[in-house]
Amino acid sequence: MAVEHSGLVDSTKLTNWVRYLLYAQVAVAAASIVSGEMEYRLLTDFELGRYATEADAVAAGEASDLRQQALAVIYLSVYIVSGILILMWIYRANYNARQLGANGMTFTPAWSVGWYFIPVATLWKPYQAMKEIWCASHQPADWRNAPTSALLPWWWFLWLVSNVLGQAIFRMALRAEEIDELMTVNRVYLASDVVEIVLAFVTLALIKAIHSAQMSHVQVRM
Repeated sequence: MAVEHSGLVDSTKLTNWVRYLLYAQVAVAAASIVSGEMEYRLLTDFELGRYATEADAVAAGEASDLRQQALAVIYLSVYIVSGILILMWIYRANYNARQLGANGMTFTPAWSVGWYFIPVATLWKPYQAMKEIWCASHQPADWRNAPTSALLPWWWFLWLVSNVLGQAIFRMALRAEEIDELMTVNRVYLASDVVEIVLAFVTLALIKAIHSAQMSHVQVRM
């Protein structure tokens, strides 16, 4: 029988909004893949000299740049909003785990978010905080001995890969001038989009599992 915990905050609405934004990330990343393939074909045409006139080549290039810039703005907007909501969700998930009776947790709600912004420590501390939230949510009375899930290491691995690819794209794009260099950046960007899609689905599964575990322990008074 579910037990009512007056201190727990129902995170269903926030979880739903995170889910919507993660789906939006997937949609934008998929659009970026399509646009990236169009750009790659354009670069190939440039390399092979398939345009009859320089004016045609310039017009095609400007159209491609405009499309890519528009997608970049949309992607950045979605990424920022979803990132803020996910951090809010992490804070609330940590708080709720404590309300369920998980005593002695190492990470506070604030630091479960704050470690994402601390250089070097951000490479492992956020993972530890999320792992603690997982255990405390599934087995609050004895969270130190709670089993974990393969979702956790996969989520963090994909997060790190995503960040590495993002840094690589930024640095390569600053130096890229020749067509072959631009084509290499394009391929790395494609890999990044694929990773982002997989990461979004893994993050979604992780968040849903933790939310379901927390709600299974309580009956929130509406």
